Amino acid sequence: MIRKTRPARAMVAGTLALTLAALAACSPGGEATGDGAEGTSPGATRTVPTPKGDVTVPADPQRVVVLNYALAGYLYELDVPIAATIPEDADQTNAEFSELWGQAPAEDGTEFLPWSADGFDLEAILETDPDLIVAGGWGFPNFQADEAYEDLTAIAPTVIVDKAFADWQDQAEFLAVDVFGKPEAFEDMVGTYESRVAEVAEAIEVPPQPTSFISVTADGTPYLLFENTGLPLMFGELGFEADDLVARNALQPYQPGGDMAELSTEQLGRIVDSKTVFVMGFNGETTSVEQLADEPAWRNLPAFVSANAFDLPYWALRHDYDEALALLDLVEEEFGR
Repeated sequence: MIRKTRPARAMVAGTLALTLAALAACSPGGEATGDGAEGTSPGATRTVPTPKGDVTVPADPQRVVVLNYALAGYLYELDVPIAATIPEDADQTNAEFSELWGQAPAEDGTEFLPWSADGFDLEAILETDPDLIVAGGWGFPNFQADEAYEDLTAIAPTVIVDKAFADWQDQAEFLAVDVFGKPEAFEDMVGTYESRVAEVAEAIEVPPQPTSFISVTADGTPYLLFENTGLPLMFGELGFEADDLVARNALQPYQPGGDMAELSTEQLGRIVDSKTVFVMGFNGETTSVEQLADEPAWRNLPAFVSANAFDLPYWALRHDYDEALALLDLVEEEFGR
């Protein structure tokens, strides 16, 4: 569930604080080696520009901790070993790896780290012995990474993925090129994706426009996606026109750095007049068009009245490269001529 209030991150003291200080004091130094191309010698580093400034990272990290589930798929695609990541949602006890990642998590021995609304579990992160931490990205994990940044950097070099990146391509380019020095892998990803976009755009008939995208939490709260973020931008490549509901109504993100705006029931009926609407759950299949059509606030929306409301899987919300390709398949199946 989305957390709307600023979390009071628990202070880590005592033994952990002493351990972090000791680890920071004995962490390896050395000069950055520029681009740090693949195949560099052990101990080589590269310098990465981040929202927190330049960060020196190992050129060939072997134990990476990823503090945003939505970023892990990129590293699996890049064949970067992930020691641990966090579940999709805070306080989640039944976390599972995406089926789109195949056997990569098992091959890497990736573990799930405990994660609560109050912040990351720094002791658990420390115990994984990471040589690099990748954090930030979209949504609540970005806010928590910003709060915990100094503590994280005491454990291992920490790269924050900019929340301002608009789509998966921006995130993938930063990770592949700047962080891990694998530009060819990024070029392959983009080439595969663009070819598939062209195929799907040619094969589908777009429903009435414009379109809006809404995520619904388990308690039924709707969140409207910002029209200048990943999912609406992706659908724009296929001929869909993202409705500018957020801009026209001066809506604010649910959380600093967020990519959605919370709507009340009254706002839902007053604001969402898009001709087409896509609905998805949040961190799980929490709803469907069929279920929402039984509720007055939803069934009277123009898109529901005209039967132009469609389901998307919950993971479409903040999709990565693998999920983008899977989404293209779904769009082609739904709207193919």
